[in-house]
Amino acid sequence: MFPTTNLKAFILSFLMLGVMFSCKNEAKTATSPTQDNAGTEEVEKQGQAFIEDDGSTPNVLQIAMGSPDHSTLVAAVQAAELENALVNAGPLMVFAPTNEAFAALPEGTVEDLLKPENKAALANILKYHVTAGNYSKEFLMKFKKLGQANDQNVAVEVVGEDVLVGGAKILASVPAGNGIVHVVDKVMLPPTE
Repeated sequence: MFPTTNLKAFILSFLMLGVMFSCKNEAKTATSPTQDNAGTEEVEKQGQAFIEDDGSTPNVLQIAMGSPDHSTLVAAVQAAELENALVNAGPLMVFAPTNEAFAALPEGTVEDLLKPENKAALANILKYHVTAGNYSKEFLMKFKKLGQANDQNVAVEVVGEDVLVGGAKILASVPAGNGIVHVVDKVMLPPTE
């Protein structure tokens, strides 16, 4: 016969196995059509960015996707294939340029960056807009620089009541489930080395 503690451990282990095997582990995925020489083929996108969840606080990517003022940013994130990076646990601080900020770039710049052959340059620019952390505009006033996700630093300036990050003024801030989105009025371009 089993001693009482061993019997309890055996029953608990058996119940845990039953619970594990009875749970469904299904992930929803999104697909996007791509063209190849043979015709149309579906490519499955995988990762956390493509799991639908209506119950939790939106993450930084979901906030951008839900904003009509950030459709260019979302298109850029998708072209650079950085969706999954923006849904990580974080915390992440995203400085999100508006469509108007992208339109202020020299003509043809956005279209050129969205080309597949410029994916690495686009990813570098987008990562320059992301910092580890979750700091309010007011707390950012204490900083002189921030270390960005592309391994470069960006200057933080305070001009009156305004906070400028890389010369881009923070217009608004939206808390996210995995950090914060600071809406900015300019696309920050990383320094060339």
